[in-house]
Amino acid sequence: MSKIDGSDALAMINSKIVQDDQTLPQVKLKDGSQVQTGTVATMLYNIQRYNKGERGAVETELSTAIPTLVKVGLFDLFTAEEWIQGNNPGRRFVGLKAQAFLQKNG
Repeated sequence: MSKIDGSDALAMINSKIVQDDQTLPQVKLKDGSQVQTGTVATMLYNIQRYNKGERGAVETELSTAIPTLVKVGLFDLFTAEEWIQGNNPGRRFVGLKAQAFLQKNG
C-alpha cells in the first residue's frame, strides 16, 4: 500500500472545512494507495481564499493537495492546461502547480 506524499499534512489542511469535532478519513483506492478525503472541497475553498488575495499559507495548502488531486484523476478530467486558461487566478495557480508536478513526476 502506498501513501500519497503530503497526506498527513493534507489531513490537517482538509480538517478546516468540517466542524471541530469531525475528521475526514483516508481511503484506500483499488490500486492500494491511500488518499485523503475532502481534498477537492478544500481546494475549492482555498481557491476562493486565493482569489480574495490571500497568499502564503493558502499557496502551500493548494500545492500540498496536488499529488492527491493527480492521483484521483482530477487532471485527467480537466487538464492542467485547462486549469491555467481563463481569468481565475486561483484556478491558474492550481493548474501551474499541477503542470509542474506532472512534468516532474510523469
